[in-house]
Amino acid sequence: MIKLDDQLGWIAADRARTLAAASDNPLVAGEAARNLAVLARRAGLHTQAAQIALGMAEDEMLQGRDPTLTAERGLLVMSAAYTAAHAGDRSGMRQLTDQAAATAAQLGRGVLLRDHGGGFSPTAVQLHLISAEYAAGDPSSAIAAARKLTPRSLPTLERRARYFTDIARAYGMWGRRDQCLQALLHAERAAPQETHSRPAVRDLVTSLLVSGRTSPELRGLAARCGIP
Repeated sequence: MIKLDDQLGWIAADRARTLAAASDNPLVAGEAARNLAVLARRAGLHTQAAQIALGMAEDEMLQGRDPTLTAERGLLVMSAAYTAAHAGDRSGMRQLTDQAAATAAQLGRGVLLRDHGGGFSPTAVQLHLISAEYAAGDPSSAIAAARKLTPRSLPTLERRARYFTDIARAYGMWGRRDQCLQALLHAERAAPQETHSRPAVRDLVTSLLVSGRTSPELRGLAARCGIP
């Protein structure tokens, strides 16, 4: 069942997409569709989410050689890949990620978009793959994907923190507690406030506290996250 907040968000996103399409602004329409696909995925409507994202990626509004249009198409394909991961479709996720990677390779260093702070680039696709492999239930592949990136290659502190958090989640799923904790500490050093406030981090720290031995490092991180 879709929660009321999701219903309201979905209605708002769908209305935004309709208005964006009417305004004849392809980038605004693309982002509205991507947001709607995210809401559909979070509601567990994986088929609809993929259809929304891929349908917009193939829409004539986003066709052409303009790099910003190519980047928006790539982001929509990445969204569909992440949906496939959440649906447990590893093959589909990897196929769509390869498609996004090929699109990113056409752009070279990447393209910044006004309505998407991270933009689209080969690095963005690889960062997405870490999350997608984890979401698909394959932590070893998530770690393998992470090893193809270096934190210094990531353009913002937020992305570095996400990188380490995703690594921590993969190690946590894998049962590797020490590596999970070290990744969390790296995330904290990259972006302390954001790391302390992220629900995924708090869940991981709580799990580490109750699943085995604790250490001064773990107890200290828990305290900084506000976990008793």
